[in-house]
Amino acid sequence: MSKAQIVGWAHSKFGKSSAPDTEHLMAEVIAPALEHAGVSAADIDGIFVGVMNNGFSKQDFQGALAGMAMPELGMTPAVRMENACATGSAALYSALDFIESGRGKIALVVGAEKMTALPTVEVGDILLGACYRTEEAEVTGGFAGLFGQIAQQYFQKYGDCSDALAMIAAKNHANGMHNPFAHMQKPFTFEDCNTVSDRNPYVAPPLRRTDCSLVSDGAAAMIVASEDVAADLHRAIAFRSRTHTNDVLAMSRRDVTTFDGARRAWAASLEDAGLTLDDMDLVETHDCFTVAELLEYEAMGLAAPGKGADVIRDGTTTREGRLPVNLSGGLKSKGHPIGATGVSMHIMAAMQLAGEAPEGIQAKEPTFAGVFNMGGAAVANYMSVLERVK
Repeated sequence: MSKAQIVGWAHSKFGKSSAPDTEHLMAEVIAPALEHAGVSAADIDGIFVGVMNNGFSKQDFQGALAGMAMPELGMTPAVRMENACATGSAALYSALDFIESGRGKIALVVGAEKMTALPTVEVGDILLGACYRTEEAEVTGGFAGLFGQIAQQYFQKYGDCSDALAMIAAKNHANGMHNPFAHMQKPFTFEDCNTVSDRNPYVAPPLRRTDCSLVSDGAAAMIVASEDVAADLHRAIAFRSRTHTNDVLAMSRRDVTTFDGARRAWAASLEDAGLTLDDMDLVETHDCFTVAELLEYEAMGLAAPGKGADVIRDGTTTREGRLPVNLSGGLKSKGHPIGATGVSMHIMAAMQLAGEAPEGIQAKEPTFAGVFNMGGAAVANYMSVLERVK
């Protein structure tokens, strides 16, 4: 079986875009991704689109929009995937399966979301589609309220870690300052993030505004190809391993202070890769809220349960630390256009391995990169270990 490899990509600037819809956002990245990979639209055997939508736009049938964004792709088989905040990774993994099954040689993956056109209250309600509405729809503060509950339970169990959450936010904003694709390229000090004020109020206690990722527009595209095709192209980033795990949707039916699905995904991917966490040179992880990154430190094995705060307090995950996490700025600084996020995270890691990351965030000769993207509160969990082939 030929393993699929990443051979090219393109990434829009995340933020509040003048593009009116996902069709126009896709148009910003599809042609540049093809050019970066050194392939043409005629070479694409399948298109895999990641867009959550769920009410952001009345236009759906998002898979077919790739052919509208680039007419040369109008006759190419296309499908749209959705898996909450892991929608982009769902599209990517489907493309990898397509290649590895032998159904095609080259695939286009494109993730996009247009979120900022709606009022904040409507955005919050749409995002609650990624929770178990039967029990969780009335939570105060929308999806931030759900993660606020997670943080509350964690603090009750292990003690107040508000300072650690502020350190995570400040770290990711410091990294995002050097990422030209990031939504917010603005520094926030630890004091800024740790102080409740008019500029940084509680959104869902104990989470403050600086603990929450941004509502963003954006798109990211990736070309994946079979090994034999990739061998003749300029670059190739391989999946040393990839794992998709799930956990129960309803938060009431599991211990939300432990991201067990994330833990299982990390453990399976490392075992399949024949590696340990010590072999990782960097990680891009899903910091939709700072408490999520804290819990993911424990899920990946950087810290024992209840000790995740120690990892940021001792500098392990900073740019200069033993395992830099979210050199891109993460969702916290880079932004979180839902359908684009999983594709973006894999691109950011692939850039690092190819030595093509933006100046200021490029790691020194990395060999292995971990990417963890999740849908909902660690319900759908996608874990990839990437390595450079050439």
